[in-house]
Amino acid sequence: MPASRPTAPFTALAAGRYELPAADLARLLSPALVIHLDLVRANVARMLAYCGGPERWRPHVKTTKTPPVFAELLAAGVRAFKCATLREARCLLETARLAGCEIDLLLAYPLLGPALGELGRLAAEHARSSLAVLCEAPELVALVPAKVAIFVDVDPGMGRTGIPMAEREAIHDVALAAGSRFQGLHHYEGHLHGATEERREQCFACYRELLDLAAELERRRCAVHELVTSGTPAFLHALAYAPFGELGETRHRVSPGTVVFHDLRSAEENPELELVPAAVVLTRVVSHPRADVVTCDAGSKSIAAEAGDPCAYVLGHPGLVAQAPSEEHLPLAVTSGAAPARGAVLMLVPRHICPTVNLAEEAVLVENGRVHSTVPISARAHDLWARE
Repeated sequence: MPASRPTAPFTALAAGRYELPAADLARLLSPALVIHLDLVRANVARMLAYCGGPERWRPHVKTTKTPPVFAELLAAGVRAFKCATLREARCLLETARLAGCEIDLLLAYPLLGPALGELGRLAAEHARSSLAVLCEAPELVALVPAKVAIFVDVDPGMGRTGIPMAEREAIHDVALAAGSRFQGLHHYEGHLHGATEERREQCFACYRELLDLAAELERRRCAVHELVTSGTPAFLHALAYAPFGELGETRHRVSPGTVVFHDLRSAEENPELELVPAAVVLTRVVSHPRADVVTCDAGSKSIAAEAGDPCAYVLGHPGLVAQAPSEEHLPLAVTSGAAPARGAVLMLVPRHICPTVNLAEEAVLVENGRVHSTVPISARAHDLWARE
């Protein structure tokens, strides 16, 4: 089994910061998702510093998926959010209601069929909060419930959803059909993953085109209240793009969500980010199949593997390099140092934390090294039936 090249971003991170008390380890089964709330707060505070305050950040909650972490964002003053599923929307809205907060939530997905009716019911049940949805065709506007606002989904080149930015008339037609419900433009440049300077120039080119589009809509009397851009790979470039800070009555927000927990891919793509992993997968070594390989119990059913190799970084063990997982097994190549013993507890930073969280039914919450509680990942997966 060939070893992948070790990954460097977390080699200087103190692994002892993630250790759990022996009494808890004696009872905690593995694999287990462990969320460190104090590190969540540190990442949220750093994001607010990057953004200059909560008003510029619309975090995507597809990453965090659990009310205690939603509550941390609300406590930090964040009031604008983005989500992908109805379950995420419902869990977040209910958390906000219990906290006495009114929020602005964009369901950043092109809902169709009974999902739109369910979104309308959520809007009616949480009338103090504002809900919006993406739309990419004028004939779909009439299907969106009356209490739900509309963002036009524009495609800057990702080719996944939305109207290509060059198709100005099609974009104008949706904005015109939405009328007073038209809120703005949603622009996700998630296809830009190159080297930092190259990515910056590509992002800036997209932003220039987006602002030109917004200006044209304004000239045609379609008021653009908000521009939503940028997941984790691009948000620093968006914040550095000076014209976004000179928009007058139009608001610009970035929408990274991975940053709350942080992960290996984000650290590789954005080495300048001053964030720390706040969610890890606890695993145990279960086998020594070869002298240069150990196997732990965090396979692809507990740690996401779709984002490439290595699927995780082993905290405190730079010489252990994750190989391709199977369903319940993750082999680790021993490239340097001693092989950990069978039963040894390891902490894995996932390459992609968002789908890793979705794989867990529950998470252990930790506060300053002490187990705080166990909570369900309430917003994982999807609802099956719309309510009648």
